[in-house]
Amino acid sequence: MKSSIWADSDKLIERTIESCEQFKGNLLHVYVDKALMPDGSSSVREWIRHPGACAVVPVFRDGTVMLVKQYRYPVKQVFFEVPAGKIDPGEPPETTALRETEEETGILAGSIEYIGHFYPCIGYSDEIIHIYSAWDLEQLPENTDDDEFLVNARIPFKQALSMIEEGVITDAKTICSLMKTHMWWLQNSPFQISFT
Repeated sequence: MKSSIWADSDKLIERTIESCEQFKGNLLHVYVDKALMPDGSSSVREWIRHPGACAVVPVFRDGTVMLVKQYRYPVKQVFFEVPAGKIDPGEPPETTALRETEEETGILAGSIEYIGHFYPCIGYSDEIIHIYSAWDLEQLPENTDDDEFLVNARIPFKQALSMIEEGVITDAKTICSLMKTHMWWLQNSPFQISFT
């Protein structure tokens, strides 16, 4: 049974009349669609198909988390980020999460938990990001891809949360992943972490 907060949702549905792929890249596919609006009119919708991704918050027993610093070309800035990466074709998200954590940070996770998911850019993409928390961590040599340049940043979990509040962490997936993991950890903590 649908919750009453969704009662009028069917009145908002836009239906695809036709779809035309405009660009097919290695990662992104760009489409221009003609869509039927709820009032019977039509409109153009430009959107990007994305394979989906996973983001991981690796939590150590001392209450620290592993972030990475990475330069992002579109906005010409270095960002603090959680380890993350795209889902390969046919790959279960949990496999992606474990693989990306090891590749980007050199961490092998003994335990991992699905925290939830979110859509980072619903106005123009179907991208979904699955969030995991990882613990029982073993530090291995880093094994980044040839085109990835990263610096590990192991910091207290509570400091990472403060960095969000202070505007130091501004990457959306990192903010969402840290906040959702923090909420999950407070309710389900496999071991105690001080957040004060």
